[in-house]
Amino acid sequence: MTATFESILPIFLLIAAGHFLRRIKLVDDAAWPGLEQLGYWFLYPALLFVTIYNADFSGLEWNGMLAALAIAIVVTGAGTALLWLPLRRFGLATAGEFSSIFQTSVRWNGFMALAIADKIFPPEGAAVVALMMAFIIVPINVESVIVVCRFADRDANWSRMLRTIALNPLILASLAGLSLRFLPIGVYEPFNQTLGLVGRAALGMGLLTIGAGLRPADALRPRLPVVLPVVIKLVVFPALLVSLAAAFGVAGPQLQYLALCAAVPTAMNGYLLARQLGGDAELYAAVTTVQTAAAFFTIPAVLALTAYAASG
Repeated sequence: MTATFESILPIFLLIAAGHFLRRIKLVDDAAWPGLEQLGYWFLYPALLFVTIYNADFSGLEWNGMLAALAIAIVVTGAGTALLWLPLRRFGLATAGEFSSIFQTSVRWNGFMALAIADKIFPPEGAAVVALMMAFIIVPINVESVIVVCRFADRDANWSRMLRTIALNPLILASLAGLSLRFLPIGVYEPFNQTLGLVGRAALGMGLLTIGAGLRPADALRPRLPVVLPVVIKLVVFPALLVSLAAAFGVAGPQLQYLALCAAVPTAMNGYLLARQLGGDAELYAAVTTVQTAAAFFTIPAVLALTAYAASG
């Protein structure tokens, strides 16, 4: 566990650097939203595209992994949606707050998982992360857009939802990467290399902007809308996904790769979605802060417990 902890330390140090740089105002505060937009509309999609397009999926027990992932996503999404009834009845969360509770419970930071996998696993680990991203990026973004529109923006309609989904850059990049894998023409190699360079920049820039968007003071004021998605995302979802994967016969290193995918915190890009569609962006930032800080300890714990369980 100590080796894993030390291996992921550079990832969290880069996140901490982003927060430090914003606190000391080395870069003007007005520049950070622009960097977030650059990441959302260009850097992240480019990284997602080249990762999915170039990943080597051969030799992976992908049937069991994808079956476990599909069930885990459905169960987590449906279970979280059902929480709205008691939360509303007892006045524990507003509709806007619930939209962020839902997003931060079902979204996952695949780019952080890629950075960690690249650090502690062989290339096969990054391929598994890419496979998971390719499989879930579309349904998670679709359900997130629908929930945010329905709960956060009462004026939203289906045409607006469909337009938002159709223009989501992560969905478009994921579909493009998957489609071009099966086309005979492929991607012009210099263009592929260009996007690869962009992708390398995206990981570092993405971790810095995650840190810049964190709000440590919120961790000192825990309340149910913050604590609930932390428990669902960092405890319930990893336990559910790893258990399902083991039941489907996934074992050894591949179970470890899947455990990493399950253990990472929520993605910061949901904050932009909440802000654009009228959701509770402040709550989203608060939950992301707590999840990211907690993940520094829970990721090594999940990987250690998975390794112990896999060893028999």
